[in-house]
Amino acid sequence: MSIDDVIAKSSFSMLEGKIDARILKVLKSMGFERPTRIQAETLPHLLQQKDLIGAAKTGSGKTLAFLIPIVDNLIKHKITQKHGTFCIILSPTRELALQTFDVLTKLLVEIDLSHCLIVGGEKKAKDVIKLQKANRQTVLFSATIDSKVKNLARLALRNNPVHISVKDDTISTVSRLQQGYCICPVEQRLAWLYKMLKKSKKFKVMVFFSSCKSVDFHYEFFKMHCKATVLSIHGKQSQARRKEAYHSFIKAKNGALFCTDVAARGLDIPCVDWIVQYDPPTDPKEYIHRVGRTARGLNNKGNAVILLRPEEEEFVKFLEKEKVYLDKYSFGDPPGEVQEMVEDIVIKNGVFKILARKAFLSFLRCYNKHPLNKIFNINNMDLKSAAKAFGFREQPDVDFLNNKKR
Repeated sequence: MSIDDVIAKSSFSMLEGKIDARILKVLKSMGFERPTRIQAETLPHLLQQKDLIGAAKTGSGKTLAFLIPIVDNLIKHKITQKHGTFCIILSPTRELALQTFDVLTKLLVEIDLSHCLIVGGEKKAKDVIKLQKANRQTVLFSATIDSKVKNLARLALRNNPVHISVKDDTISTVSRLQQGYCICPVEQRLAWLYKMLKKSKKFKVMVFFSSCKSVDFHYEFFKMHCKATVLSIHGKQSQARRKEAYHSFIKAKNGALFCTDVAARGLDIPCVDWIVQYDPPTDPKEYIHRVGRTARGLNNKGNAVILLRPEEEEFVKFLEKEKVYLDKYSFGDPPGEVQEMVEDIVIKNGVFKILARKAFLSFLRCYNKHPLNKIFNINNMDLKSAAKAFGFREQPDVDFLNNKKR
């Protein structure tokens, strides 16, 4: 019998007598009858207090895989608030920390354990000495394991941690994800996005940009001038605004979230129908994290599309080497009136023009320093055409490219 057959016949009820009954009761009330593969394979090791590195695709259930043994361990050791801090969960972004906190809160609905969320740049030195002396169990979960993650593991984990990987060797993204690419000249990008959002206005869409300034520009244009249902998240916004946008998009039934890669990792936003990569990712792993915001869970489906210039189609073959396979999509001709609209706004609205210029320059800077510059090559980009995508009839001066091919 294969591991998949074993997992298909397993259920959380098999843990009766091994973990606290209140955890099982809450899991059932949350609608979780049986574990996902990453949960089934890691829980036996984690419940035995072993350090562990777990790799699984996005949406595979990694959060509960580590929260269940954490809560059970705290219960068994009869930890109360007076004992101080006994567990710290580190997340790469504020949104992912908030999401993990929300799941933990649901898991503790019938369990009296104190927990709190700490985000931002404040220094937290409480119980550092105790933590340095404690006999800790350290667990690391990720959708991708690269050299940076391995270096972190060597620093933080004990020798010879358990390695669990449930990734499919034939494909790097979930099978329920339909993904493709669309070829678009650089000057038609804005019109393409306008048409894409118009066609998908009944759906829930996440659009990824390369910079905060680009998010701000496109958010302003589509929200204020096109009256589209749009939210935005990026790293330079205040924590309050990011939190509000995050919760609003979770509750939304349709609309778009414009974001940077701050929203690419780990976020479990329900019912996202489309992932649009308007600007290219820095590498295949970032591509995988982005598209992982859709088709999450056991039975959910999703769609993804990446926008490429004609000169960048080689990226499709590059992704195939990483076991990511894209179909070629066609959205037809973008509407010409959108270009006229944005150019007219840039001419008449000085504030918007400044926003457009900053976004244009940040777009070029991201290309200028792109790790895959043989594919995403600024030297084969027509800068005048690129400027049109930001509403400029005449190209603004680009001083940091004076020595490059124009």
